Amino acid sequence: MSNRFDLQKLVRPNVLKMQAYSSARDEFKTDGRKMTFLDANENPFENGVNRYPDPQQVRVKQVLASQKGVSEAQILLGNGSDEVLDLIFRAFCTPGIDNVITLPPTYGMYKVLADLNEVEDRKVVLRGDFQPDVEAIFQKVDKYTKLIFLCSPNNPTGNTFSETSVEKILEKFNGLVVIDEAYIDFSAEASWLGRLQEFPNLVITQTLSKAYGLAGIRLGICYASEEIISILNKIKPPYNVNELTQQKSLERLLDPEEVKNEVKLILQERGVLKTELSKMPFVKEIFPSDANFLLVRVKDAGILYRKLLGAGVVVRNRSNQELCENTLRFTVGTPEENKKLIGTLKQLEL
Repeated sequence: MSNRFDLQKLVRPNVLKMQAYSSARDEFKTDGRKMTFLDANENPFENGVNRYPDPQQVRVKQVLASQKGVSEAQILLGNGSDEVLDLIFRAFCTPGIDNVITLPPTYGMYKVLADLNEVEDRKVVLRGDFQPDVEAIFQKVDKYTKLIFLCSPNNPTGNTFSETSVEKILEKFNGLVVIDEAYIDFSAEASWLGRLQEFPNLVITQTLSKAYGLAGIRLGICYASEEIISILNKIKPPYNVNELTQQKSLERLLDPEEVKNEVKLILQERGVLKTELSKMPFVKEIFPSDANFLLVRVKDAGILYRKLLGAGVVVRNRSNQELCENTLRFTVGTPEENKKLIGTLKQLEL
């Protein structure tokens, strides 16, 4: 591991000096007694959401910490992973000066957030096997490179990055390595959470939008060292995760067996979908997937996409991304939805 990593030098100077906003709910910590709250200028009439939510989402973090084997101080929650990623940009990247590395084809929000924060996005296209080109990555790294984004399992390709490649990047890079594990619950490979203590520059993002089926409540999770999390806490909005989101996420997190059963069924259906798609004459290649979707190269993605749309089936055309010419991304649906997809494909004249 590199001994040159210095978190203090990585943080934007203005962020390093600033004080976090202290809300009414930050200043008062309940000891369990029933209190009369006259401190936050709230509407006093109870309706379940008239009070501000817990700004640190303590109960949700307690459950996550217990389930994931980390401390609560190593967790930051956000309004979806996109807010978490934006906070990372804003804490560590100086607009107009710094740059980040992304590995297309990959999740499109990395570039959007780089553009939003006026940070150069240095793209290093994945190799033909959709694995990182480690040598090419470090040819693009300079003293202004603050972040490297690794989406693993990767969206839209579905594959997991090799442990060896990720280790090399973590060991050699003196900035932050952000591993986006939105799809980790569908993978047979272990999360990098188990190695968080080894690498002070490792940041992991996860979400409740995929395996947990809570895309509508917007809850993103960041795991990192206590030092990194404390910096992000400085700049996060005081009430960024609303009360309804906290309640619903707790309900789901406290029912892990149901989540496991749904993931198991999705993985079974992924296998069924792969088998059936492989029989289609217009399918050229089905890429290996550790996610809840399949990337499929077809004869003519544009025509197939439009025909499916006309039949009432919406998939994603990924042909405009690097290495993804004539590919469609099929999310694994319910057994009934997958049967409809396969039945529709069999009836299409291509």
